[in-house]
Order: sequence, then C-alpha cells, then structure tokens
Amino acid sequence: MSAGATDIRRMKITPVLIVLAIEPVLPLWEAIGFTRTAEVPHGDSLGFVILARENVEVMYQTVDSVKEDEPKALVAHGSSALFIEVEDLDALVAKLPKGTEIVNPRRTTPYGATETIIRDAAGNSIIFAQFAKQ
Repeated sequence: MSAGATDIRRMKITPVLIVLAIEPVLPLWEAIGFTRTAEVPHGDSLGFVILARENVEVMYQTVDSVKEDEPKALVAHGSSALFIEVEDLDALVAKLPKGTEIVNPRRTTPYGATETIIRDAAGNSIIFAQFAKQ
C-alpha cells in the first residue's frame, strides 16, 4: 500500500431501505430474530431504525425523515430487494408472521440455492436463500 493510502480491506455494507412508514415492517424482522439496536423518532412515529441479528444488519428510514435530514439524498423511493443467505430455510420460513406476503414459497435456482421470496409491508422483496452444505 502506498504512503497515505487508506486501508479499505475491512468493509461493511448495510442496506438502508427508504419507506413511507417503518412500523409495518417491524413484525417481520422481529419474528425472525432481529432486534432494534437504534431508533430515531420522527414526529409521532419512527423515522429511522437499525435492526440486527448476529452479523446481519438492515436499516429503514422514512421518506419524510430523509427529506428533513438530507433531501439531496432522496432521488426516489420504491421497492428494493435484499438477498439473505441462511443456514436453515425451513426454520426461518416457519417463523414468518402470519399474513406475510409470499412471492415464491420455494424455488431452486440455477446457481444452486433453494430460495423463498417474500415481500415486506413496504413492498421490498426479501430473498432468503439456503445453499447445500458442502
């Protein structure tokens, strides 16, 4: 590494999903073992939340909160997709709250994963994938 260069070997990526309201998405994440590690109120509701489980983290922020915090960062909001690898797909699916929208209950992909695809209350797709143990 050259003098003055920044070491970027250690990185962490955490998605921040921009939604109209946070409260509707919380039951899903809490049902599969995520806990709130940070919350920021915005008026009478949440404007931002960090949800974490083991080494996985996801953040949600409301459109109104982003507009107030840094309006230039909000070009548009809409659905996003998260791909989450899990060790036991059946155990995770069993924990999904009643009423969770299941887009595809089970599929096998060309890249060797067995997946269940759901949609959170904000319209984001969440793909839970299990790869065969080797």
